[in-house]
Amino acid sequence: MAADQAEQALVERWRGVLALQARTQCEIDRALHEHGLCASDFEVLDILAQNRGSGGRSYRVQEISEHVHLSQSALSRLIARLEKEGLAERGLCPEDRRGVRVCLTAKGRALHGEVLPVQRAVLARMLADG
Repeated sequence: MAADQAEQALVERWRGVLALQARTQCEIDRALHEHGLCASDFEVLDILAQNRGSGGRSYRVQEISEHVHLSQSALSRLIARLEKEGLAERGLCPEDRRGVRVCLTAKGRALHGEVLPVQRAVLARMLADG
């Protein structure tokens, strides 16, 4: 009986985590929509803005995929869309010509700076204790 209750409590906590993540994702999407972005777009811009890629300027697509929860094809489409909008640039990886590197453009860096406080405010509100 106690084991069943403990298991049920564990499942309830897990469902609570999932619900919080879904609500937070929706709130971020809503807040960023007026800037022409969704939460996934922002996550990629945020990673690129960190300048932790090789040489401090770009990331390999595989490095980005380690930090976002998208399939490889969805990430490729997202990067292509950011590139089309002038927010990011793709180029061949000099150390491995089969690889692709991605970096922010000046326009992408400016947009990231504009929406960063918006996204962080949503996180603070949604993830506040209490």
